[in-house]
Amino acid sequence: MSRFDEYATKYSCIHMRRENGILEMRFHTDNGPLRWGLGPHGELPDAFTDVARDRDNRVVILTGTGDEWSGVRATPGQSAISAGLTANAFDRVHWEGRALLMNLLNIEVPVISAINGPAWRHGEIPLLSDIVLASDTAAFQDSAHFPNGLVPGDGMHIVMPLLLGLNRGRYFLLTGQTLSAQEAKDLGLVAEVLPRDKVLARAWEHAEALTQKPTLLLRYTRLMFTEYLKRRMQDLLGYGLAMEGLALMEQIEPSKQKD
Repeated sequence: MSRFDEYATKYSCIHMRRENGILEMRFHTDNGPLRWGLGPHGELPDAFTDVARDRDNRVVILTGTGDEWSGVRATPGQSAISAGLTANAFDRVHWEGRALLMNLLNIEVPVISAINGPAWRHGEIPLLSDIVLASDTAAFQDSAHFPNGLVPGDGMHIVMPLLLGLNRGRYFLLTGQTLSAQEAKDLGLVAEVLPRDKVLARAWEHAEALTQKPTLLLRYTRLMFTEYLKRRMQDLLGYGLAMEGLALMEQIEPSKQKD
């Protein structure tokens, strides 16, 4: 089991506070909006494991910092290839990519997301929450994958078709479509749209109401909700990440490829 005082300050990209069993995880980079990279990619799987193993957590709130949930927004044509890419380097991405979402889903208490602004990268993380709230400045785009030369195989290929429907989900991923907060609400991705300065407080309202329920009611309802999602991840997440890695090989200069 984990103890809050052992992991609360352990992660450089997550600020944590807990009150009356409600754990708030605020993602950030240098106390500004989260900038996605190998740092968060490596820290979040371990952080979700610590949170899941702490039985004193009764509700979890995920939120961001400042005016964005996550960035930076990738632009079409921006190189996504590292000249030093090797099989061992991508093995880290493959391992962490599988652990990231599975460990999030292994949290056995209700999870609420308070999406404070645009989610340009890894929008599937907040969208996998049980209650999804968004500020009126929020937006959703998978900017870092297909428009940027990458197979969207790290979970977006599962979550977006599941939430949007198969045809809308594929359109979203292939075209680099941006959905506003209101469009996301109309399509069922988020439950409430609020002013940015109200969204986190609303998440705490929901969390406080949930903590009035018995502990096992909270835990077992979450378990029931996540079982289907975990099965889909188990079937398709590792496969999608493998396809992402194989497609990258085509884009490395032939002289740098090794048999």
